[in-house]
Amino acid sequence: MGNLKHRRLRGRVIAAAIRALNFVTSKLPLPLLRALGSAIGHFGWHVLGRYRARAMNNIAIAFPDWTVRQRRTTVRNMFHALGASMFELGWLVNLDPHTLRRTTEIHGAEHIEEGLAAGKGMLIFTGHCGNWEWLAATVSLLGHPLTILQRDRDEPDFNRIIADLHEYFGMRTIGRGSTAGALEMFRALRGGGLLAFLIDQNIRAESVKVPFFGKPALTPIGPAKLAVRAEAPVMICFIERRNGKQIVTFQKPFTGTDPAEITARLTAAIEEHIRRVPEQWVWFHPRWKDRPKWEVSAPMRAIAADSSK
Repeated sequence: MGNLKHRRLRGRVIAAAIRALNFVTSKLPLPLLRALGSAIGHFGWHVLGRYRARAMNNIAIAFPDWTVRQRRTTVRNMFHALGASMFELGWLVNLDPHTLRRTTEIHGAEHIEEGLAAGKGMLIFTGHCGNWEWLAATVSLLGHPLTILQRDRDEPDFNRIIADLHEYFGMRTIGRGSTAGALEMFRALRGGGLLAFLIDQNIRAESVKVPFFGKPALTPIGPAKLAVRAEAPVMICFIERRNGKQIVTFQKPFTGTDPAEITARLTAAIEEHIRRVPEQWVWFHPRWKDRPKWEVSAPMRAIAADSSK
């Protein structure tokens, strides 16, 4: 009970600090706040030794041929990128169709209409690459109803900050594990909308092992099962920060009948993107951790073959 009270108090303090930070950063020009965020990220690189060490271990799994210096540079740049993304969150309230055109380069937006043409909605996937909240805001500003499945953290005040940001852009947020969550997701698809997922983390949910940087990694299979059941197409999209702009890319949608194969194909696309901009992925996540309780079996040979498509 004491630990719960402590977490809630800590959550309220963190939430208050984030709201204050967001208020300040919403008034700053983007280049300045990104520089400040990068500086905070550099500080984090030095003081968050546990996360730095975990990131170094993980990037060694993904890039065994790299030198230690290459890995350290990439992980340090990851901290810089995360700091910039954190500071960008407060500025997002300034994003509208006009500022979107000025700050964001968009490729493949026509694929959204293509995927929605059948009237069955579409599941849209991405990873923890770049500023994924900016990506969600971009989809919404393009005029597409977006529902996001969100992990409920221990700190409800922090959950509220993210949910408020989604509501600001007209998005709906469904808490993962909520009693009516499955029904709400079906309703979103049946209404012809987009249902968004982050699928590149190892979480306490029904998962299947698929290849990720040459090593089996538990990946949530529920979203792909939903796509098969709803006969809805799936799409993957990414965002990256490059030369002072956000670059958003939507890939061509596809359909499938095997949830494990869909999950492997999406994971392969995420790996390909990370290989291009490795400093913009969250390397300290325990991606290859075993969770026997949540693992479901699938034929790895078939998955490996499909992931190469």
